[in-house]
Formats: sequence, C-alpha cells, structure tokens
Amino acid sequence: MNYRDVFLLKNKQAIVTGGAGLVGAELCRALSEAGACVYMADNDADKANAILRAKRFNNKRIKYLPFDITSAESMDEAFCKVIKKSKKIDAFINCAYPRTSDWGNCLEDVTSESFRKNVDMHLNGYFLSSQKALSFMRKQRSAGVVINFGSIYGVMAPRFDIYKGTKMTMPVAYSAIKAGVVGFSKYLAAYYGKYNIRVNVVCPGGLFNDQDPRFVKAYAKFTPMGRMASPSDIVGPVIFLCSDAARYITGQVLMVDGGWSIW
Repeated sequence: MNYRDVFLLKNKQAIVTGGAGLVGAELCRALSEAGACVYMADNDADKANAILRAKRFNNKRIKYLPFDITSAESMDEAFCKVIKKSKKIDAFINCAYPRTSDWGNCLEDVTSESFRKNVDMHLNGYFLSSQKALSFMRKQRSAGVVINFGSIYGVMAPRFDIYKGTKMTMPVAYSAIKAGVVGFSKYLAAYYGKYNIRVNVVCPGGLFNDQDPRFVKAYAKFTPMGRMASPSDIVGPVIFLCSDAARYITGQVLMVDGGWSIW
C-alpha cells in the first residue's frame, strides 16, 4: 500500500450540497485540489457561478449543479444529470443550510409552523438527498461515502451566555435538526455498511463570519484554541473521510471545534 496515495481523491466524483455557501465553496475547492471532480450543488446559480469565476476557483474539475435540497424534483434532476455524465457518485457531502426568514428568533417567539418548516427543509432535505445518493451508490456496487454536516449544537447544549449583549441566539430548530442528523447518519452507516458505503458526520464548531465582536470574543473564551473556526479548518477532516485512508471509519461523529466540546 502507498500511504501517500490513500489520502488522494484522484478520479473520484463528488457532490457538495450548499456548495456556494461559506464552507461549501471551500470544500469544493479543496476536494478538486485533492484530485476529485466536484459538483458545486446549490440553488443559487448566480452566486455559484460568481464563485467559480474567481481566480482561486479557476479549476475545470469544479462544475455548477442546480440543486435545491428542499425539492425532490430538483434533486432527481440533479442526480440523473450526474449519473448520465459521470456514471458514478463516489462522495456525497450534505452541507446545505436552508432556513426560514425568522431563523434568529428566541425560543419564546418561534411558532410551531416555523419549527416544522425548518425541520422539513433541513432535516428532511438531508434525509431525501442522502436516500437518493445512497440508492445510486448501492447500484454502483462499489465503495461510496456520505458525509452529513452536523454541529457541536447537535451533540451538546448551547452556551447561551456567549450571546449576552448581542441580538444573536442559537435557534431551537438548529439543535433539534443537527441532533437528528447525527442519529440519522448512524442509522445509514449501520444500514449501508454491508454495501461498502460509509456514512459519517462532521460537526464544526462556530464559524467566524463577521459576527458581533462581543460574541466572537465570548465564543473564543470557551474554546481551548482561543478562536472561532474558519472554513479552511473544516476542509481537511472532510477530505480525510472521503479518502481511502478512512476506509474503515463509518458511523462516526467528528467534532471539528478547536476543543470546544471537551469542556
């Protein structure tokens, strides 16, 4: 075995949902640089194409793929397009983050309708897209990888004191959804292991995205590494889990949080 080569993704076909997002775009770039042919799957064509025109994304191995995780019809069309062109799916990464306009409301102000809609868009979107991707992988009769994005708040309770003095909070639906993603992914790992298909969860800590400085400072205080994550911090673990170096890892929850979860 060449241990250097097992970390590479040469000739692999990967789909990244939410590919035009903060983390998704960086994942697309990183996967392509590791040798994979990548589909930037997103429902915002203008944003995705603008990203792909940027110099650092000038890579012929990244293609835009119209993909709406809240629409079964959109997903069917996308998967059929990939299979017709690429003949296979080696890695499917669910990084989409759909949410309603009232996403930032405090618990007392969240309506049951809003909660239900967010669960439907996000958790059910992960269910349906994973189901479709895994169906194609099983038919391929070859190894496949699914990585669903969870969160530290799908495993641990929120620290509400870090939001003090800001207009921010941790949405209740987010914790419920991401906890559901963890349980769902473990189910998939158990179900599809016999087909040599691996399913894992990556749980990032808080990502810096120009938040209120008071929040950023408070968050860093509870993190052993003393800072929030950047998108590039999340890339390495995902590439590893997609590679043959992780061929005996499935059903796991990988916390990528700078040590947040140890306290």
